[in-house]
Amino acid sequence: MTRTTLMLTVLTMAVCGCRKEQQQARTVRIDGSSTVFPIMEAIAEEFQKSQPSYSVIVGVSGTGGGFKKFAASETDISGASRPIRPVETEACAAGGVEYVELPLSYDGLAVVVNPANDWANHISVEELKRLWQPEAQNKIMRWSQIREGWPDKEVHLYGPGVDSGTYDYFTAAIVGTEHSSRGDFTSSEDDNVLVQGIAGDPLALGFFGLAYFEENRSKLKLLPVDDGNESNGAGPVLPTFQTVRDGTYQPLSRPVFMYVSTSSLSRPEVEAFVRYALAHSAHLVEEVGYISLPERAYSLAQSRVDKRITGSLFGGKGSQIGVKIEDLLEREEQDK
Repeated sequence: MTRTTLMLTVLTMAVCGCRKEQQQARTVRIDGSSTVFPIMEAIAEEFQKSQPSYSVIVGVSGTGGGFKKFAASETDISGASRPIRPVETEACAAGGVEYVELPLSYDGLAVVVNPANDWANHISVEELKRLWQPEAQNKIMRWSQIREGWPDKEVHLYGPGVDSGTYDYFTAAIVGTEHSSRGDFTSSEDDNVLVQGIAGDPLALGFFGLAYFEENRSKLKLLPVDDGNESNGAGPVLPTFQTVRDGTYQPLSRPVFMYVSTSSLSRPEVEAFVRYALAHSAHLVEEVGYISLPERAYSLAQSRVDKRITGSLFGGKGSQIGVKIEDLLEREEQDK
């Protein structure tokens, strides 16, 4: 190889390497909740149309798995279907990762059975607790043990995996302790697997985000839930966009989030994505089956970005039941 050819080869490799580094530098890396994934995917698709020089990669590791990557600085943004937990806050601190917590939408948790189930038309929080608490394992195994008059048939349980924020929120809301439940249920981080399992099992009962039920309404039967609180409407309440938004569907209504690293926010493509997400979430979340927040909530979330307000509105303590995210944001604004 001549000296001229060698120099051209080295120059070409340098240019290619430089282009690759520039492409990587313009990429927004997102991972986390399977519940939040459709929202992130929709935002990413529209954002890249408006900003073709930037790219967005969206993965799914579950809320817990996403926070592990986030704390290790492997991602810029983490989608979460519940607030960050203490162990995750500590991991972020240990990794030198500061973050801004930003709400994206409301979501309800749907409790569903197979359409062939003709005995269960609603269920109470007390009955769900009896069924899902750790003490129920190997003991509460039949429908007749949940409610008198229901058939003496096996009950087959389906739910998100233990790395899922949906699992965490459900256990906090129903059992009373986050990340605490019986272990003998069919679990998956992929909500479509749960849909298929319940749709094919006449004795099934499971839970996942309301948006996934809406996508698969013809395959499943949705159960109204009675929280025993007459102030919420006295009796079983069906999860709908309205009952989730106004808080009458309790305790299984919740906000979902994205967490963005403050160091990543210093990069123009990440800040541009975050601003785009907050400016367009109100209609994009509804396009993919979720419930938008009040416009004021998105405005206050944008203020958190502008001011680089770090930490969690929930004190880094994980799920809190029955709160409205707009109330927490307003309180923070008044305090500051």
